[in-house]
Amino acid sequence: MKLLTIAIPCYNSQDYMEKCVQSLLPGGDEVEIIIVDDGSKDLTPEIADRLAKEYPTIVRAIHQENGGHGEAVNTGIANASGKYFKVVDSDDWVNESAYEQILNLLRQVVEQEKELDVLFSNFVYEKEGAVRKKVMHYHHALPIGQFFTWEDVKSFRLGHYILMHSVIYRTQMLRDCGLKLPKHTFYVDNIYVYYPLPYVKTMYYLDVNFYRYFIGREDQSVNEKVMISRLDQQIRVNKIMYDSYDLTKITNKSLQTYMYHYLEIVTVVSSVLLIRADTKEMLEKKKELWKYMKHSNAKMYRKLRYRRFLGVSMHLPGPLGRKTIVSGYKFCQRIFGFN
Repeated sequence: MKLLTIAIPCYNSQDYMEKCVQSLLPGGDEVEIIIVDDGSKDLTPEIADRLAKEYPTIVRAIHQENGGHGEAVNTGIANASGKYFKVVDSDDWVNESAYEQILNLLRQVVEQEKELDVLFSNFVYEKEGAVRKKVMHYHHALPIGQFFTWEDVKSFRLGHYILMHSVIYRTQMLRDCGLKLPKHTFYVDNIYVYYPLPYVKTMYYLDVNFYRYFIGREDQSVNEKVMISRLDQQIRVNKIMYDSYDLTKITNKSLQTYMYHYLEIVTVVSSVLLIRADTKEMLEKKKELWKYMKHSNAKMYRKLRYRRFLGVSMHLPGPLGRKTIVSGYKFCQRIFGFN
């Protein structure tokens, strides 16, 4: 068994995928790199096959019909032979020294037969044109350099949450929880992080700047204009997350609090982007989203409706109210560096 499987979902990634793979190769034979070619129309398949041939003990290439990012992740999980599992997007990369520390820790966990469901680390926004790179860390919320449980997790700040870039999950746990991401849908990385959380018992936070998250391409899925054009998919993800669990029945209060927090942020993003679209149709879709949540689970709806950010702030009436909401969202953009 490999120590770590890293899945790289690729769709028309010929211009940047090799940089991603090269940053992962220093892991050596303890690491399995699965390049999932998701029906690419460019040279991605050829590059994937060449890398698999050049590094046969490390790199595998899997080719499939286009199913979207989520289906590529599903394929990675299904084919993983590593004890632990990580997703690295094809336009991103990792820091070598932090990578070494990550592998050292995972090696110790396995050798000492410790229980570990998820390993957290930091990520860096590699935003094109930005002189100062924003580091997303969890110093205020997670114990550093030790094993811990949900009881040890503190409150997350407004707008701050755990992203896919921050997590390495235990592979068998992902399979046991029944995680299955939807096909042909963007923004499923939120489901990927959120859905396994009730199955997570033991955690560890390694305070290293491991993942380098590139932001800057105009066609990137997190570009705000692109997100607005794909709002139906954002709403779909929002509803899937909302319906995944009845949070009122989760007895672990720290876990419940964080899952509400995550759901709150995703719903804020949906609501603000629907407002930013600035059409009557999209404002109606915002109302429909909230009605859906109310009818789907009224108790959860009430809990979300009166949280810090989602409460009165998301329902301010008229143009002035919508302007206030967007101003708050832009403030969070500046603080946390997203989009």
